[in-house]
Amino acid sequence: MLVLVTGATGYVGHGVLAALGRAGHAARCLVRRGSEGKLRTCYPQQIELACGDVLEPATLKQALAGCAAAIHLVGIIREFPGRGVTFERLHVEATRNLVEACKAAEVKRLLHMSALGARPGGASEYQRTKHRAEEIVRASGLDWTIFRPSVVYGYGDGHANFLDQLHGLMTIGGVIPVPVVPVIGSGRSPLQPVHLSQLSAGFARALTVPESVHQTYDVAGPEPIAYGEILRAVGRHTRRYPWHLHVPLALMKPLVRVLQRLPLFPLTSDQLVMLEEGNVGDPKPFMEAFKLTPIGFHEGLATQFRSLYATA
Repeated sequence: MLVLVTGATGYVGHGVLAALGRAGHAARCLVRRGSEGKLRTCYPQQIELACGDVLEPATLKQALAGCAAAIHLVGIIREFPGRGVTFERLHVEATRNLVEACKAAEVKRLLHMSALGARPGGASEYQRTKHRAEEIVRASGLDWTIFRPSVVYGYGDGHANFLDQLHGLMTIGGVIPVPVVPVIGSGRSPLQPVHLSQLSAGFARALTVPESVHQTYDVAGPEPIAYGEILRAVGRHTRRYPWHLHVPLALMKPLVRVLQRLPLFPLTSDQLVMLEEGNVGDPKPFMEAFKLTPIGFHEGLATQFRSLYATA
């Protein structure tokens, strides 16, 4: 089937496009004018381009013409209010626009990417706006499925991903090892990283699994792992062994509030809150619904960094 994909130029978008191709589906990618070059050309299916923007409703109906389904991946992890890049606009308004366009174009099937931890009383605005977007989808009258991924890692086609960011903490320029890596708080916050290939396969398979309609799935790895252990595991697999310097949260919170205004500062107060509370869920319903074999984190790491072993 022909599927409209929003957010196709992003990290998860590249994985989803590849999975759609392997499943025999065609993809039409909604891209802002000038962003076409962010899509690579070696997917196993033909990619159509539709110039438009989820914040410009008039462009969505034309992009949906002839499509049997839509996959909505647009989201941000950090706001830039001066440029109009806010959680409210990119999570809530964008989702509302796409839902209304799907209804107008009579595209009934909608797959929506939310986030693990989305809830009305979430600790961060990121979580709260993700929840409001979910509620728009649930009230849409469409045949929807919601995916709530934890942190995602895996091959990213040149996009920075979770493991790349951690590896970057341990090196200068990705090459020179650093002696010390800062760890915020105790390092015990639990996470359940999920491999990109599993999240992507879920999106592709949901198109032909009618039992997934009106379901919300946690998408996570098979077991919780403390953030500090994740750092140590990445160090072992990349042969980097820096000392972990624990920085108290009481010191980091006021520092982040001030420095997050700088575009290149890698952390915001929202992200700090979410890191502190952890990010875990129950992946069993997702894995069973789409007949996936869970990929353990250490197994996924070995795949991610295999090229390093070959050159070491």
